[in-house]
Amino acid sequence: MSRNPASVPRPALPLLALALAVALPALAAPAYPPSRVEVVRDTLHGVVVEDPYRWLEDQKAPETRAWIDAQNRFRESLMAPVPGFDSIRARFAQLLKVDAMGTPVERGGRYFFTRRRADQDLNVLCVRRGLRGKDEVLFDPHPLAPDHSTSALFMDYSPDGRLVAIGTREGGADEVKVLFRDVDTGRDLPDRLPLMRYFNFVIRPDRSGAWYSIYTPEGPRVRFHELGADPAQDRLVFGEGYGADKFVDVALSEEGRWLLFTVYFGSAGERSELWVKDLVADGPVMPVIKDLDGFFTGAIAGDRLYVQTNWQAPKSRILRIDLRDPARERWQQVVPEGRGVIEGFALAGGRLCVNYLEDVVSKVRVFAADGGPLREISFPTPGAVGTLNGRWASNEAFFTFQSFVVPRSIFRYDVATGKRTEFWRPSVPVASERFETKQVWYASKDGTRVPMFIVQKKGLPLDGARPVYLTGYGGFTVNMTPAYDANAVLWVENGGVYAQPNLRGGAELGEEWHRAGMLERKQNVFDDFIAAAAWLVANRYTNPTKIAIEGGSNGGLLVGAALTQRPGLCRAVICTYPLLDMLRYDRFLIAKLWVPEYGSAEDSAQFAYLRAYSPYQNVKPGTAYPAVLFVTGDSDTRVAPLHARKMTALLQASTSSDRPVLLHYDTKAGHSSGRSVSKTVEDDAVRMQFLFWQLGMSPPAAAAAPPSPIDSPIGKPNR
Repeated sequence: MSRNPASVPRPALPLLALALAVALPALAAPAYPPSRVEVVRDTLHGVVVEDPYRWLEDQKAPETRAWIDAQNRFRESLMAPVPGFDSIRARFAQLLKVDAMGTPVERGGRYFFTRRRADQDLNVLCVRRGLRGKDEVLFDPHPLAPDHSTSALFMDYSPDGRLVAIGTREGGADEVKVLFRDVDTGRDLPDRLPLMRYFNFVIRPDRSGAWYSIYTPEGPRVRFHELGADPAQDRLVFGEGYGADKFVDVALSEEGRWLLFTVYFGSAGERSELWVKDLVADGPVMPVIKDLDGFFTGAIAGDRLYVQTNWQAPKSRILRIDLRDPARERWQQVVPEGRGVIEGFALAGGRLCVNYLEDVVSKVRVFAADGGPLREISFPTPGAVGTLNGRWASNEAFFTFQSFVVPRSIFRYDVATGKRTEFWRPSVPVASERFETKQVWYASKDGTRVPMFIVQKKGLPLDGARPVYLTGYGGFTVNMTPAYDANAVLWVENGGVYAQPNLRGGAELGEEWHRAGMLERKQNVFDDFIAAAAWLVANRYTNPTKIAIEGGSNGGLLVGAALTQRPGLCRAVICTYPLLDMLRYDRFLIAKLWVPEYGSAEDSAQFAYLRAYSPYQNVKPGTAYPAVLFVTGDSDTRVAPLHARKMTALLQASTSSDRPVLLHYDTKAGHSSGRSVSKTVEDDAVRMQFLFWQLGMSPPAAAAAPPSPIDSPIGKPNR
């Protein structure tokens, strides 16, 4: 919400409604591959609900596999003659096939990080012995699969830096296998933990074992693995009694005394519990916070637990609890709620580093242990600052900065002096000085003021015909900050406008902003998104024939709802790894975790509003729908790929326009990170080729030289 809504001009909504009502021409649709219709009828709360493509839910059935193959061949046959793919792919390769580095984590004087050379496909796990030591390869996943579909990630590091846990992931699946590697010898221990969905992982300080939190069909469980023992005998430590609608994180204090368990009541971020175990005294697991209606997340310094919470503070505050005497009446508030939203915090150098969002722009403020303000880390360019990575006992910390057209750089920060230095900056061929990012506020359907970032070339004339790439999310307290995006760079380089509204359902403006876009208020999110398109039309950026909308996961639900509620809103849609059948979503994979955010059709009241907006149930035969590219893959073990399969079949059978409805289905790709950079380049090029084709945009010239990278617009480090 704007602090001063009256200062923002209101667009003429009646004219916008007329403009967005422009319908696509009702022409003959392409001759799609056949999709067998077999109507299944369910009666839910006295209402008969029909599902003509229930059979496509069976991912392994031979008929489903044949249908997927036919859809992929059809998409390829339609898009193969479309010009521009090679030049788009070449530009993405310039933007993405560059040296990359992850934020370092220091343990025992050793620095652990991921690194990828420009000629490599995957992140390689590395270690540096001392800040200025030589980079050593600790684990290289490239030999694991010829097509580089197996990636690796650090799970945890022992406090002395001598042992690391490494996860390996197939495709984009959430599940990983875990191995342990001795950093001194480079050899693996015999222990192997099986393929599971791990929430997090903690190595014991004496390197005798590790705690890990996993998802099981019965619910979350925390277990302890003793190195050298059979993983099947791993001891249950915490989680018994919690169902599949919860998940648990486990963390350890730096000196190894306190084990902290955080229980999340689903993914909505509305409620959580904190429990601790004193390992020195070998005491029982004791509750610290378990009966309050609010979100709590914490970190331990010595015997004190610092807790970020929205309890009685919608924009969050930070409390301090003495674990030796955690009675509620003795809790201390160290950082009060302020104008900005507290996005996160870190403990480093005996101080609190708090990451704020003020009007969706990152700011970091440093506080003393008792909450006394010390300094602010600021930047002249609006962007996103990654939460500091440091330790309570060390003054050294690292953080990142990026913006839409400013690639992510890593900074080293001395918490005691406030001195920061640029630790690493990528060499990406982006002429950031040619572009501008601005923030506007517009009125949604109910008059709520919504912020939106707009990225474009400087001096771009607004003639009502600019191609617009409109993307959003709006859910689960996910904040859509100004993060670097190669898609944004390529789009604005070619005369387009990139727009990212901060829809209700996120937490950019606090917990009230989140709650205004969940459960029965989810329609607000879709209204915010539609109003963003309306504002762009009214302010002569574009028109409905030049708008492309894009969203993934919960954002896939967003664009699915937008295209079914307002089919004349845009010309083209990219819908990736989406939720679309909201009456059945919670039956699959880990989706019960999302019931606190969406609701469930098992509840009669929630069924009513879910049915009202669920994209799959609101496709209307004979409607002229825009062009749609659905994207999903077999390895999506978070959002079931059946949503995209069923919606593709239904929309193909229902649309009356000549705009294609296509499916890009990868038999190895999935929801999580882990794709090779070559695969990312290829997939991004397919999506962008589709949008250039549908919006009539000229692709970049094949022989165009990339612009030279410029000096960082962040400016000189301040102290």
